[in-house]
Amino acid sequence: MKLALVFIFAIAAALALAAKTARGGPKRRTRGKPLAKARKPLTERERQMFHRLTEALPDHHVLAQVAFSALLDTNNQAVRKTFDRKVADFVVCTADLEVLATIELDDETHRHRQEQDRFRDALLTAAGYHVLRYRHFPTADRLKADIASIEAPEHFAPTTPAPEAPRANEPSL
Repeated sequence: MKLALVFIFAIAAALALAAKTARGGPKRRTRGKPLAKARKPLTERERQMFHRLTEALPDHHVLAQVAFSALLDTNNQAVRKTFDRKVADFVVCTADLEVLATIELDDETHRHRQEQDRFRDALLTAAGYHVLRYRHFPTADRLKADIASIEAPEHFAPTTPAPEAPRANEPSL
């Protein structure tokens, strides 16, 4: 009989805890403040650049704040950790959503982050992406010219090295 009462009490306690969790979870020490608040996805400077890009490149798609993990892939966790929290300011794509270039808009904070910026650029370049980095707002004509130079067929170089010729004692594929 006592075992049945303990069992019923345990079920009642579990149900009370589940009901409290469903109403908003356990007590939080936020003193009435929300756990998170909304923020604008782009700074004022980034919004200006976004509008400049979309006006200068009407036949292209411009994506803002694109996670490197959407652009890069690896099975190596150590390599993934080098880019898993990085974000490209802008990505310019063709009408078919093929990536043409990533665009970084630098400001004063980048003056002390040049080494980090070189590493970011190297990651993207090694994956076959073109990186355009601007310290000041480029003109619409400059943006058009930079993207046109990437789209020109003579600008593209193979992203994978040409296969080597088989050696004398190796079978050819």
